[in-house]
Amino acid sequence: MLGVLGAWLHPDAGSLAVLAHQLDTVLPGYLRNSAVLALSVALGVALLGSLTAALVSLFDFPGRRLFEWALLLPMAMPAYVLAYAATDFLQTSGPLQTLLRGWTGAQGALWPDVRSLWGATAMFVLCLYPYVYLLTRAALSERAVALMEAARLLGAGSARRVREVALPLARPAIAAGVALALMETLSDYGVGAYFGLQTLATGVYKAWLVMNDRDAAAQLASLLLVVVATLAWLERRFQQRLRFAGTRAGALHGREARPLRLHGAAAAGAVLACALPVLLGFVLPVAVLLHLVWQEAQASETGLLAGLPWARFLPWAWNSFKLAGLAALLATALALALGFGLRLHAPAAGGPRRARAGARLQRLSARLVSLGYAVPGAVVAIGILLPVGWVQQRWPEAGAAALVTGTLFGVVYAYLVRFSAVALQSVEAGYARLNPHLDESARMLGASRRRIFAEVHAPLLRRAALGAMLLVFVDVMKELPATLVLRPFDSDTLAVVAYQLARDERLAEAALPSLAIVLVGLAPVLLLSRSLRRD
Repeated sequence: MLGVLGAWLHPDAGSLAVLAHQLDTVLPGYLRNSAVLALSVALGVALLGSLTAALVSLFDFPGRRLFEWALLLPMAMPAYVLAYAATDFLQTSGPLQTLLRGWTGAQGALWPDVRSLWGATAMFVLCLYPYVYLLTRAALSERAVALMEAARLLGAGSARRVREVALPLARPAIAAGVALALMETLSDYGVGAYFGLQTLATGVYKAWLVMNDRDAAAQLASLLLVVVATLAWLERRFQQRLRFAGTRAGALHGREARPLRLHGAAAAGAVLACALPVLLGFVLPVAVLLHLVWQEAQASETGLLAGLPWARFLPWAWNSFKLAGLAALLATALALALGFGLRLHAPAAGGPRRARAGARLQRLSARLVSLGYAVPGAVVAIGILLPVGWVQQRWPEAGAAALVTGTLFGVVYAYLVRFSAVALQSVEAGYARLNPHLDESARMLGASRRRIFAEVHAPLLRRAALGAMLLVFVDVMKELPATLVLRPFDSDTLAVVAYQLARDERLAEAALPSLAIVLVGLAPVLLLSRSLRRD
């Protein structure tokens, strides 16, 4: 972040001229398209996420238990992979329009090209509505059913119970989920670049890689950083309100309050409303990718499995697993160190001045790490390369550029900046379940800090650490923008290769790496759904 914002510390006539030129040419379009996309996605995820969460939380209908976890499946589908599958299926020469033209005798395209602003909106809504669904479902499940039952006993009708009880409870959760979805939308590069959209994220890469203008890239990255940081601040505020609302006891206990049973057309409508997002956001795209892989295998004369491009796929997969595994290990180690430091300095609020200073430093470090997840990959890449370029100009013999862009150092550092927050959140949740008296007992027995961590904390944090590693691993596997800019030579990952093949209209070849990314992304989704079923 400092690398990006540092470009504004000493503005000169050249950089100001670049800004003025952008204001006259591309910047209004970038801002307009980004704003329209953000507003459309916000409306879509709010409606779809809150509707599905309300249906599975407040009502009972056939298949409700299945949809409780199935509605999470689109989280495993990166938006850019969904865009590849949707393009192959919905384009003019795709199977759907070809079949419909055969039935109806129509000529030409039957609907506008999916590679457009409305198409990108649909991709993001289908992939990101689970953010709203998860938070809203948690808010409604905790209190809404019991309070709606109490309102029913007081004579309120169904519509009034939903309007005056459920919606006010869910409002902070919906707002927090929308903010998370917007951060993902504005920082995305894969969908915007593949669909040819002119947004702030695609503008950063165009300025850096195509125009070779670092001032323009830094200015666009700064704007994107400010917008996303504002959304992150709003999300934190809404999360605080959500936690405050969820601490009060419900009016009735779960055994007395039951979801309202739906029948007939209402039950059928609920099933359809929950089935469509799963079908369009996961089942159909996976089927399209499998069909493309099947076609790619059948096109070869060497046999079904031997016909797949394993000679190319295996190096891509190894690079992806290598980078993801290394980043997961380092991010989890950093999170454990920060979590242990926060644990040690937690009681220091009223202690000596030196102890209080150490506690403030630990909290500040944790807060800075937590901000990384909200920083788009484009901003991280530019923020790393700008200082490196400055160092390279003044001390060329230092080899800073070769270290960052010619080795794994730069891309792994970018992963740590972005995804250490994910690991820290999991580790902090694990520490929250450990009784502080364990530390006091160990210290009274003469154990050092190292022994307390190794023999007390580490065994109890094993599950949290494994969860942190899994989450970081999957996020790195799906990461496209930072990898695209910072990867060293001959270190293409599955995400980069899938994007490059799809950009060259080689969708059949892009299907195998895309499908591999989706399958890896299923792991945390299935674990999350399992934990929800336990609750």
